[in-house]
Amino acid sequence: MKAVIPAAGLGTRLRPLTYTRPKPVLPVAGAPIIVHALRSLLAAGINEVAIVVSDATRTEIAQTLEQVPDAQVTLIDQHEQLGLGHAVLTAREWIAGEDFCVYLGDNLFEHGVSPFIQQFQRECPAAVIALVEVADPTAFGVAQMEGDRITRLVEKPKVPPSNLAVAGLYCFTAEIFEVLDGMPPSARGEYEITDAIQGLIERGQRVVGQRVGGWWKDTGRPADLLDANRLLLEQITADVQGEVTESRITGRVIVPASARVIRSKIVGPVLLGEGVVVEDAYIGPFTSIGPGSLIRQAEVEHSVVDAEAQIESVNTRLQDCLIGVAAQVRGGRRVPSTHKLTLSDASVVELA
Repeated sequence: MKAVIPAAGLGTRLRPLTYTRPKPVLPVAGAPIIVHALRSLLAAGINEVAIVVSDATRTEIAQTLEQVPDAQVTLIDQHEQLGLGHAVLTAREWIAGEDFCVYLGDNLFEHGVSPFIQQFQRECPAAVIALVEVADPTAFGVAQMEGDRITRLVEKPKVPPSNLAVAGLYCFTAEIFEVLDGMPPSARGEYEITDAIQGLIERGQRVVGQRVGGWWKDTGRPADLLDANRLLLEQITADVQGEVTESRITGRVIVPASARVIRSKIVGPVLLGEGVVVEDAYIGPFTSIGPGSLIRQAEVEHSVVDAEAQIESVNTRLQDCLIGVAAQVRGGRRVPSTHKLTLSDASVVELA
């Protein structure tokens, strides 16, 4: 069985982070989002993966793949972003008639994708669709059910037939391409995968809905990245190998052999990357710090700090922060009482 990961989008809801990098390479809990997706597929026994990319995302995603050497990855270009159905169609030749799954790489599942793959292989329906109960179904594709069978699927309905939304995992036979061929675009000009699945249902094919066990997270917005980071850090095991001097470490904390903690306090779950230096600082729960970063005379918690960042001499605790690659946060200015800011488009700054 093969897998397709659509990763050609611009990630506009995560700007300004995605002005310089595509969404799939943003980190949560010490690894890019797409690396978590690939590891989940490998754990399910799938190592042949096509990633659908655009000109804007190809280079960064290709570089990220070095972190998952066991995956046999093919990059497929999608020159126009015309919806998920179109992204799947671009991989048709690569699929070559085999069964496959489509995994939205910005989605995370507590128990991975194995349960859905296993049900598909065991029962051999035309499709297995991951479903999750949501408070506002109008923002999703929504399923109407009879037992475990999906009888109708509607994209972003004004009047939802249920509260069961389509999560980010689909398993298909190659018949889905017969439906996608010649299918008209939706009112918003995109080729919707939900319309294609509805086409399978109208052909009389069995489409199974399987509910997600455990938590599920769509990392489409900044707050979702922080929450995904929290959920994944809940699963780590303490592993302190690096230098710890005059410091206190409590709870589940990962300190690689190349990292240093000096005169500091860390309360887990916390994950430090390779070469991180924490000095005269406090790192609170649900924080991941990328390789080569420096935290000195500062307090950080419930945050994601990317590689090579520097946070120094900050009097106020940093909380709920997403700090980009090589970003710098510096304090120490006293008189006059001013703020000096350099911000990307659509940035949000809260000053107390």
